[in-house]
Amino acid sequence: MEKIKAHLQGETVFSADSEAYSLYEKSRFGEINEDKVQYSLSEAIFLHQNNKLDIFFANRKLSKEEIFEKCRKIDKKIMIKYSVFKNLREKGYIVKSALKFGADFRVYDKGSRLGDDHARWIVFCEHESNKLSWTDFAAKNRVAHSTKKKLLIGIVDEESDVSYYEVNWIKP
Repeated sequence: MEKIKAHLQGETVFSADSEAYSLYEKSRFGEINEDKVQYSLSEAIFLHQNNKLDIFFANRKLSKEEIFEKCRKIDKKIMIKYSVFKNLREKGYIVKSALKFGADFRVYDKGSRLGDDHARWIVFCEHESNKLSWTDFAAKNRVAHSTKKKLLIGIVDEESDVSYYEVNWIKP
């Protein structure tokens, strides 16, 4: 497979390459939006790190450092989110944005058919040095409950290792 040529425009990474559509069909990277495949920042970084995608800005190919720099300007939490995204993708899960739910990601089992199957988890990413208040925890739990998903909190440490805490509702 040839490397996908993607473009960063504003806060969006997208490609119209046939390889982008093939990868979407095979591995569910990106979302089809109009006549392009649009990638989340975490997906774009992951694909670039795995030599599947080059990112261009103003018709110039970006280096790894430039990609991280531009992504950090768009999203201050991108390195924390990327650590969680990478960890879950490497475990075989399909990881998609959950921005419309007010969360970081929604996570599907491997082989899930998006649109037909439901996500297993709604994920919030935090750095280990951040404090999570009970109010914040309750709000995250409510989002998961209202979307009928389990809550998964991914805690990223200084070495970018991720620990997960799953929260379930119990019926008495």
